[in-house]
Amino acid sequence: MSTQNFNLPDVGEGLTEAEIVAWKVAPGDTVAINDVICEIETAKSLVELPSPHAGVVGELLAAEGATVEVGSPIITFVTDARDDAGPGVIATAEAPAPEEGGGSVLVGYGTGGGATSRRKRPAERPVRSSVGVIAKPPIRKLARDLGVDLTTVTPTGADGEVTRDDVMTHAQQASVFRNIETPEWGAVREETVPAPQSTPSGLARGLSPAPASASGRSDDRTESIPVKGVRKATSSAMVQSAYSAPHVTVWKEIDASRTMELVKRLKASPDYADIRVSPLLIMARAVIWAARRTPMVNAAWIETEGGAEIAVRHYVNLGIAAATPRGLLVPNIKDAQDLSMKDLARALNRLTLTAREGKTSPADQQGGTITITNIGVFGMDAGTPIINPGEAGIVAMGTISQKPWVVDGEVRPRWVTTVAGSFDHRVIDGDGMSRFIADVASVLEEPALLVE
Repeated sequence: MSTQNFNLPDVGEGLTEAEIVAWKVAPGDTVAINDVICEIETAKSLVELPSPHAGVVGELLAAEGATVEVGSPIITFVTDARDDAGPGVIATAEAPAPEEGGGSVLVGYGTGGGATSRRKRPAERPVRSSVGVIAKPPIRKLARDLGVDLTTVTPTGADGEVTRDDVMTHAQQASVFRNIETPEWGAVREETVPAPQSTPSGLARGLSPAPASASGRSDDRTESIPVKGVRKATSSAMVQSAYSAPHVTVWKEIDASRTMELVKRLKASPDYADIRVSPLLIMARAVIWAARRTPMVNAAWIETEGGAEIAVRHYVNLGIAAATPRGLLVPNIKDAQDLSMKDLARALNRLTLTAREGKTSPADQQGGTITITNIGVFGMDAGTPIINPGEAGIVAMGTISQKPWVVDGEVRPRWVTTVAGSFDHRVIDGDGMSRFIADVASVLEEPALLVE
């Protein structure tokens, strides 16, 4: 028997630290290779760490909520040396373990150089519940995260197994017009409401006692929230954008009734039976179409040794600002200009699901060229969004609601929304901004413009 340390790995993002979100094991538990031992959160993603050893959990060396540097020990295992997979190598959870000498691994931990041989990960076996549903553990976790009752899902996998697509489709059918949905938050949110005097200090609404602030003060009325992970990365990016790019915002109120009619027809079409459709799909197509007519909104300001240059991209990596339980993420759909309406809808579906799972990869958040933020899902009519760094424009879509609207000299109830856009005035001037927003608005007013 031997005791093995497991050091926090670099999960392939080049980051230097991560937070221990939740331990899935306790001292004394018996684990197999690739059993999930904990969840960690980096500035980019939430990752499940699999065990590199088969044996018994010895000691948890980092507390939940602690921020740990890559390479620091976080857990010990008591193992049989003959069954050990090696302290420096572990197969990724996303793919089967590679044979000796190649493949994808989690790196950045273990003793110098690590071992060179690897044990193949055991095949993941479906788990049958007491009610007879067959689904693999990741699918069960996905269903829990989305609030889907697996007993109500129609399975399409082999031998009646529920697949990822089955769960996704079921979840999509539960909503009508929302795209990046407001997460199902728990009863406790970030609050700064003073705690009642009758409540023990710092424990109102299930919150932890407030730590002392930088000034050394701590009382019942103040809660300190550490800035880390996604919040830290977002704040840094927003400050960089707001204080480097001169923002100008323009907006237009429009009649989106024909967009709503098109969404309704697409929902009823057999071709879209397994695809979630919302007004965001039409908005995405409108932005792509309008960017082709005004390319400067899809450009970027690049600082160079000799001064600066403007890079005009002749492709659209369409970013979608997503509110998730982990904070604001902006994944993007690569080469969105090449996608059909149906393929774009599928891409939006995948982006939504991945963001809600907290599994958006760093690669999916890099290389964006223009972004849409759908503030309408929060009931907002309009806003002045901050440009995503590396881009020159961001479009905000407000809520779509029925309002009185003048049509042919008569006041009628119509579906009305507001489209706003913020732009980098170093890259694009007022006439270009206005033409772009007018083009987006014209498509939402008459989606038939997309038929060319």
